[in-house]
Amino acid sequence: MSAGPGPHDPPSAVPARLWRGLARHRPPGVDALDRAWRSPVRGPWLTSVLGAVLLATLPLVIVTGLLDWIAYGPRLDQAFPRDVGWLHPPVFDWPTRPAWLFRVTQGLHVTLGIVLVPVVLGKLWSVVPKLFDWPPARSAAQVLERLSLLLLVGGILFQTVTGLLNIQYAYLFGFDFYTAHWYGAWIFTAALVTHVAIKLPRLVSALRGPGFARTPLGRTGPEPADPDGLVARRPGPATMSRRGVLAMVGGGALLLAAVTVGQSVDALRRTALLLPRGRSIDDGPTGFPVNRSVAAAGVTPEQTGPGWRLTLRAGSRTAALDRARLLGMAQHTATLPIACVEGWSTAQTWTGVRLRDLAGLVGATDPATARVRSLERAGLFREAVLHGGQVTDPDALLALRVNGVDLSPDHGFPARIIVPALPGVHCTKWVAEIVFDG
Repeated sequence: MSAGPGPHDPPSAVPARLWRGLARHRPPGVDALDRAWRSPVRGPWLTSVLGAVLLATLPLVIVTGLLDWIAYGPRLDQAFPRDVGWLHPPVFDWPTRPAWLFRVTQGLHVTLGIVLVPVVLGKLWSVVPKLFDWPPARSAAQVLERLSLLLLVGGILFQTVTGLLNIQYAYLFGFDFYTAHWYGAWIFTAALVTHVAIKLPRLVSALRGPGFARTPLGRTGPEPADPDGLVARRPGPATMSRRGVLAMVGGGALLLAAVTVGQSVDALRRTALLLPRGRSIDDGPTGFPVNRSVAAAGVTPEQTGPGWRLTLRAGSRTAALDRARLLGMAQHTATLPIACVEGWSTAQTWTGVRLRDLAGLVGATDPATARVRSLERAGLFREAVLHGGQVTDPDALLALRVNGVDLSPDHGFPARIIVPALPGVHCTKWVAEIVFDG
C-alpha cells in the first residue's frame, strides 16, 4: 500500500500521511546512529545549562563584532565589507575616549569566540542525535524549527572556523573573510533569535526542574523522556556524570582563556600561545608585536632615509617637513594601546607631534577629515581616513619615537599615526602624506 496521499484525502490529512511515509522509509545508518548515541547524561537539563551559557555570552560576541565594524569607519567608506545594503546598521563616528575602547571590544570579540569553542562543542554533542532524527519534521512548524536549527548550527560552525583561521592568518578559504564573516554573522543572529524564541520556555522549565550537577557517576541515569527527544531512547551505562561533562567543558574553556588572554594583557604576552604574531619579538623597547613588517610592505631604506619628507596639504596650502623639523616641533608623549583585528593588542609610550599641530601648519584649524597615505604602493594599509574628532584629540600623534627610542623600520620609521581607540589597521605606518579636508 502506498504511503503517499490519496486522491480523495482531505487537505489536512496530506501532511500527516507524508510524515508517516517518511517515517517508514528511514535512510540507511539512522538506526545505527540511534544505537551509538546512548549516553544517559544527554537530556533537557544538560542542554539547557550549556544553552544558558551561550545565551549569556553570544550576544556579547555579536555586539562587539558590530562595534568593531563601526570602529573601522563606515561613514568614511573604510569598513569591511563596504557595501552592506539594507543590512547597514545605525553608525556613528567612533570615539577616541576611552583610549582602550577598541582594545576591549576587539579583545572581547576574539577572546570570547575562542573561549566558547568547548561550550559550543559540548552543546552540539548534547543535541547531536536530534540533528539526525527521522523524519526530520512532523509538521510545518517543525520544518521552520529545523531550518532555524540548521542555520544556527551551520552559522556558528562557519563563524568559529573562519574566525579561528583568520587570527592564525591561514586563509584556506577562497572568499573574502570580512564579507563572509559579516553576512554569516547576520544569518547566525537571525537563526539564534528564532531558536531562542522557540526554545526559551523549555530552557527555563528544564533549569527550574531537579538539578543533576551533584549526582555522582554511580547514580547517574537518564532524565525522563522529553518532547524534544533529547533523552536517549535506549540509554547505556554512564561513563561520565553530568558534573564531569560540565567540568570538562569548563576546563577546556579555562585552558583556552589561559593561552589567549595574553594577547590583550602585556604582562601575559608570552602565554598567548594561540597568537602567531601576538608575542614580543625581542627584549628591547621596540619588542612588541608587528603585524606587517617593512619587508612585507615593500618599503625600502631609500624611501625612509634622509630624503624622506612628510607632505601636508589643506586646500591650496602645502608644507613639506623632514624628520629633523618634525623633531624640532613641540613633542607630546602619551601611553596608548594599539589593537589589531586578529585580536592582539599592546600599550606603549609614544612620542611625536600632535596631528592638530600639523593641521595648523597648513591652516586647517578644524578639519573634518584627514587622509593619511603611506609609502606603501598598494594594499589595505596604504591609506586611512580619520574623522575630525580623531585628528583634534590631544593624544592623536604623528609618532616619531616609542618607549624613548626612534621607531624601528617595522614599527613605521620615520613616522606613523597613533590615535586613541583607533583600530590598528588605521594607525598608518611609514607616513608620506596627510591631506586635511573641511
